[in-house]
Amino acid sequence: MLKFRWIYAWLLAPIVVVVFVLWFLLNAFPLGGTGSETIVQVQQGQSLSSIGSTLQNDGVISSSFAFRLDTLVFGAPTVAPGSYEIRKGSSFSTIRSILGRSPNVVAINVLAGLTVHEIAVLLASDEGNTFANTFYKDAGIDAGANPFHPNGSLEGLLGTGVYVVKLGETPQQLLDAMQSRFEQQAAHAGITPSTTLHGLSSYQLIIAASIVEKEGYYPKNMGKVARVILNRLKRGGDLQMDATVLYYLNDDGGTVTPSMLRTPTPYNTYLNPGLTPTPICQVSNVAMRAIVNPPSGAWLYFTVIDKSGTEAFSDTFAEQLANEHLAAERGVA
Repeated sequence: MLKFRWIYAWLLAPIVVVVFVLWFLLNAFPLGGTGSETIVQVQQGQSLSSIGSTLQNDGVISSSFAFRLDTLVFGAPTVAPGSYEIRKGSSFSTIRSILGRSPNVVAINVLAGLTVHEIAVLLASDEGNTFANTFYKDAGIDAGANPFHPNGSLEGLLGTGVYVVKLGETPQQLLDAMQSRFEQQAAHAGITPSTTLHGLSSYQLIIAASIVEKEGYYPKNMGKVARVILNRLKRGGDLQMDATVLYYLNDDGGTVTPSMLRTPTPYNTYLNPGLTPTPICQVSNVAMRAIVNPPSGAWLYFTVIDKSGTEAFSDTFAEQLANEHLAAERGVA
């Protein structure tokens, strides 16, 4: 009986080997050709085994185990962190070749609060000065055709989030994608090109939302900051927002000095009544929703009162002075 088991095992072994080899070859050289392009993100310090799992999860390969075997036999590439464009169904040799070179696409993260100029600076570091300069120039040209009818600038009209700049993609194509995403994000927040609300046009709502973005900074503050802006606009006179002064001076996040407050610029809301000529940054959904549907209140003033960024809101200047004193006691001012 034992003799027959050994014979059976010897007969079965070649079949198992053949099946395994066929399975491996079908994974290494998939039938049917390549499919759609997929962007694979490789993180700093990510192991090759983990990269194989990412490739499988992204649908580039069918088996991370087979890919790992392939790298053991044919050598493992040294993979730099970044973004790689790879077609689904590519052979393992093609994938190893792509991963062994530098990342072949660029991912840029447009955060709420960034200006068009700051986005161009990000692009310059990854795509070069020529790409960035063309992007910045095209942004000015595109403003004339934007449905929100901006005042000569796409500031505040570019969607936030991550964009993958593919090989051969032009600055104009990237701008088109950013404007399209913004329109979707704005519509989700309740703002379309035809929207009028609180006595403001759609573009004015976006301008106000950008000031909310910079002055509120944290989502927990933005609703009440929006109400302060609307209350001040209704009252008439100056908004007196530091962020607008700093925007014109390209001094984002700096300290506002008495000299700055006296500097006559179109964005100095201490000297000019009403809103600024354009938004002062790209805006988040939170900031847009805040200006669309702010909480009720008579607040006219606010100031940061602790190091976590919490802002206190008040109806009167006397209350504002008390909050500023509290902030000073806590080492914030």
